[in-house]
Amino acid sequence: MSGTAPEFEPETEAAIAQVRDDVAKLHGELTRNGLVVWTGGNVSGRVPGADLFVIKPSGVSYDELAPENMILCDLDGNVIPGTPGSDRSPSSDTAAHAYVYRHMPEVGGVVHTHSTFAVAWAARGEEIPCVITAMADEFGGPIPIGPFAIIGDDSIGRGIVETLTGHRSRAVLMQNHGPFTIGKNAKDAVKAAVMVEDVARSVHFAREAGPLIPIPQHAIDRLYDRYQNVYGQTGDARREGAAEQSGDASR
Repeated sequence: MSGTAPEFEPETEAAIAQVRDDVAKLHGELTRNGLVVWTGGNVSGRVPGADLFVIKPSGVSYDELAPENMILCDLDGNVIPGTPGSDRSPSSDTAAHAYVYRHMPEVGGVVHTHSTFAVAWAARGEEIPCVITAMADEFGGPIPIGPFAIIGDDSIGRGIVETLTGHRSRAVLMQNHGPFTIGKNAKDAVKAAVMVEDVARSVHFAREAGPLIPIPQHAIDRLYDRYQNVYGQTGDARREGAAEQSGDASR
């Protein structure tokens, strides 16, 4: 897309550059953790202090991704003309990411993968039950199923928002499609994507071996509270982010 590059305040320019760098590097975590094949999947990150986000270009090999070819979009999913990468088409999931950012202002990162075990649960339209403590820690309960939706408009985004609003999980399995995760920033959303596949695999194998043992809700609540608010080092960015949201009972 051609056009004159917009003029941003220096602090916004710096924030855009940082998010470009972060998002480009974080795509490497998807390949390192075996969450994607070929060019599928995507990471996006909101630009702090601006109604903008950064997402990968469509159909570009992961080993070719770099900060300068990440694409800057507004919160309606429109590519910002005249900026680096604006001559390429953004990810086919851009409208979904944009919808999430518009309707969930606390979200700073969105990730989509086609990771094998999470997709298998999505193909059955079945939520992943909370039967291991790692799930209680990270997601605060089961990982829910979102509705079937076709790629191309904001239908997937609507399904993500409808499913996760009022839910502690930072992940949703879109039926017949796969996992989408959210986080306070792109790195946080990528971590959730890694954890989704880990628990999807563990719970799958457990169920193959025999009946699952549910964790009582009161124990789930205690585990989630400890992990979100106590676990880790003082000053840890994850703990700080959790503390900022501790007053929101829905999260």
